Amino acid sequence: MSLKGKHIVLGITGSIAAYKSALLTRLFIKQGAEVQIVITPAGKEFITPVTLSALSGRAVISEFFATGDGTWHSHVDLGLWADLMIIAPATASTLGKMANGIADNMLITTYLSMKAPVFVAPAMDLDMFRHITTQRNIQSLIDNGVHIIDPGTGELASHLEGKGRMEEPENIVAIIEDFFYKEAATSQTGELEKNKILITAGPTFERIDPVRFIGNFSSGKMGFALAEACASLGADVKLITGPVNITASHKNIETISVESAEEMYKASMNLFPQMDAAILSAAVADYRPLHQEDEKIKRTDSDNLTIELTPNPDIAASLGKIKRPDQTLVGFALETNDEEANAIKKLEKKNLDYIVLNSLQDEGAGFGKDTNKVTVISRKGQKISFGLKSKKEVARDIINSVFFSKKNK
Repeated sequence: MSLKGKHIVLGITGSIAAYKSALLTRLFIKQGAEVQIVITPAGKEFITPVTLSALSGRAVISEFFATGDGTWHSHVDLGLWADLMIIAPATASTLGKMANGIADNMLITTYLSMKAPVFVAPAMDLDMFRHITTQRNIQSLIDNGVHIIDPGTGELASHLEGKGRMEEPENIVAIIEDFFYKEAATSQTGELEKNKILITAGPTFERIDPVRFIGNFSSGKMGFALAEACASLGADVKLITGPVNITASHKNIETISVESAEEMYKASMNLFPQMDAAILSAAVADYRPLHQEDEKIKRTDSDNLTIELTPNPDIAASLGKIKRPDQTLVGFALETNDEEANAIKKLEKKNLDYIVLNSLQDEGAGFGKDTNKVTVISRKGQKISFGLKSKKEVARDIINSVFFSKKNK
C-alpha cells in the first residue's frame, strides 16, 4: 500500500550501513510518508545531518536541545506524532540500550516514549551479531513487541537466523508497507461477513490436441489476491481458477479448478445465483479450436497448419443477463488502446456494476507481474485511478472502491 500521510520516525545509529538510511529516507518520501530523522552522535560520524535533512525536508534531531537557541526536542511529542518508528541501522550498542532501557541519547528516549510500532534493522559485524549478549538483547526486544527485520531472511523474525548485514532499504520499505496493509485489513475484519463472493482467476487453456493448447500469460496473482483480501474481511469466497501455479491459503476460500473457458462458464453460471457479488478477473480465452484432435498432430511437409476457431461463451455478459438488482458484478478490461472508452463500452454492454481497467501500456502492469496499476469505473460514471502497487494492495483498492466507497453507492 502507499505510505501517503504516514508519520515515520527513522532512527540512525553509528554503523557503516548508515549510508543506506539516505536511500531509505528517499524511498519513504517517494511513497508519500513524512519522515523525522533522529540520529545518534555516533551516527553523525558516518552520514551528515545536512544530507538527511535535504532528503527528508525536516531538520534532523540528534541532541536533547537544539544548538544555538536551546530549544528542547520533545521525545514525548515524537512518540505521539509517529505512526511507526524504524531504527536502521541499529548497532549492537543501541540494541543493548533499547533492551535495558539505557536512555543516554535522544534516540533511546524517543524509543522509550514511542506509542507506535517499532521496527529494527540490525547492522554489525557477524561475530558481534552472533554473540550471546547481542542475541539475548534481540530476543528480549522481540519478546517485548519490537519488530526485528532479520538480516538473514529479510523477514520479520520470531527468532534470529541471519547475518549481521543490514537488510536492503527496498525490502525494509516493502515490509513496512505490508505491515500497514495488514493493519488496515485487520481494522476492517468482518466487514464482508455473510457475503458470498465469486471470483474468477487465471488463464484458460483451450486444447488443440492432447499436448497443445491456446492460452495466455495470466498468472492468476490478481484474482488470488482479491480472493485472499475478501476472505480476510469475512466473506465466503468461491474461487474459480484456470491452470495456475499458486494456491489460496485462507480457510474462507473454496477453490474450484477448471481448465477451459467452457468449464469456467459452467461453474460460474452454476454458482452466481447463490452469490452476493462476482469479481471476474480471469483472462478467459475468447476463442477455442472448433475441433480438438484426439491424437497429437504430427508435423508434415505442408507449409501451413490451419486451426479453425469458434467463440467461447462470454462469461461476463452471461452473468450480466441473469444478475439480480441485489447482486454486484465486477469485470476486468485489459486494453492496449483507447483504454477508457473500450472499458466503459464493455461495462455497459455486459451489464456490469464496475469495471477494473488496466493497460499493457503501463510499465509494471499486466500478466505475470507482482504489481498492477488500475482504474475502477462504476456504472454511475465515477472513476478512481490508483498508482502502481503490489497486487495485494490493488486488491484492497478494488474492494474498497466496490464495497466501501460511499460515492459509488
